[in-house]
Amino acid sequence: MERKGETIEFRIERSIAVLGEGKGGWTTELNLVGWNGREAKLDIRPWDPSHRLMGKGLTFTRDEAVRLRDALASFLGES
Repeated sequence: MERKGETIEFRIERSIAVLGEGKGGWTTELNLVGWNGREAKLDIRPWDPSHRLMGKGLTFTRDEAVRLRDALASFLGES
């Protein structure tokens, strides 16, 4: 993929969950993605059906994902 004249390389190492669906078949997904040759991180973002185009998203290290899980559990009233 190319953005603002620079090439962005990615590899989806593992598809974990589809969180929602939008227009044109795009889906918001939780995946394990490696960006530009770096170690894969948990990633939440919209993808087109071919997984060649993506929208803006968020990436999390394992430690960040654990803190997010705990914060969501607290917010949702779960333990």
